[in-house]
Amino acid sequence: MNITINTPTVKNITMQKTAMSSLRKTSIFAGILYLITFISIPTVALYGSIHQPGYITGTGSDTPTIFGGLLEIIVALAGISTSVVLYPILRKQHQAAALGLVAARILEAGTIFVGVAFLLSIVTLHQAQAGANALAASSALVALYDRIFLLGQSFMPAICDLLLGYMLYKSRLVPKGLAIIGMLGALPLIAGYIAIMFGVIERNSPMAGLSAVLVALFEFSLGIWLIVKGFNSTTKTYNTPNKIIQFGRD
Repeated sequence: MNITINTPTVKNITMQKTAMSSLRKTSIFAGILYLITFISIPTVALYGSIHQPGYITGTGSDTPTIFGGLLEIIVALAGISTSVVLYPILRKQHQAAALGLVAARILEAGTIFVGVAFLLSIVTLHQAQAGANALAASSALVALYDRIFLLGQSFMPAICDLLLGYMLYKSRLVPKGLAIIGMLGALPLIAGYIAIMFGVIERNSPMAGLSAVLVALFEFSLGIWLIVKGFNSTTKTYNTPNKIIQFGRD
């Protein structure tokens, strides 16, 4: 009589614990990166002086603009890192969408880098004491920054959150409600971006700010959730092999 028992071996149990430990570390790292993307909020105040028409001819300090540029660069790198860190997990849910998220984050970061380059070019003109001769160039660079800011930090984040929210919803890696906020929040942000493009609302108007509330809420809440709770433990993100052991006698 033969008895067949389908049970995980000690080695497989160890592999499970190692996989879960690795998953937890990934969630904490990703959560921290998402929170880092909020450090550029002070640039709203830091870039105040460079938006003034007389900045290029004045004697004001360049430090706030330079510091703001550094913050934006950190945000751009953190944004790329979030998609790269999450890719090994998300690709098991939907590889094309996971690749799309990485590509979208890279494009988003690229626009941020270009925007910072525009502002630092104004700083260079200011430091070179270009004076009134550079007024037109300075105004053009500020306008270019404002436009590319809308593309890189309004439109692209909406696309990223649509992709991420969809994958999180399908995989149940986080609560469904949180994933839904990500998907739904992208819609008013896209609508706000289009409204600004067509001059329906101003870039700094309350309506423009309100259009970004849900996306900000999603990304901040996701960062906190990943740090505190991690991914849902009931989600299958890896396969655990079983070993068949036979007991009996001939």
